Amino acid sequence: MSLRKFMLACAPLAALTLAACDVDVEDPGEAPEVYVEPGRTPEVDVDPADVDVRTEERELTVPEVDIRTEERKVEVPNIDINPPEDDENEPIDE
Repeated sequence: MSLRKFMLACAPLAALTLAACDVDVEDPGEAPEVYVEPGRTPEVDVDPADVDVRTEERELTVPEVDIRTEERKVEVPNIDINPPEDDENEPIDE
């Protein structure tokens, strides 16, 4: 199994795991003060390429593929996630 297929298969599991967490925020924090000086966008002169798309007919040797299918019983993952109980529903003191 390639790494990309493995990552795509694990993404839903990771999302479910993160969604099943109970997080209690102790300190909400505060955003920093930031000063930004105004700027300007650069002047750009773009000369795009001239693209000519066309088709042409060629004779190629291609394989003939015969796909046979059958039904089989296989084991697939069955995941049960039980999120923790929410012990507090109080707002955070700011």
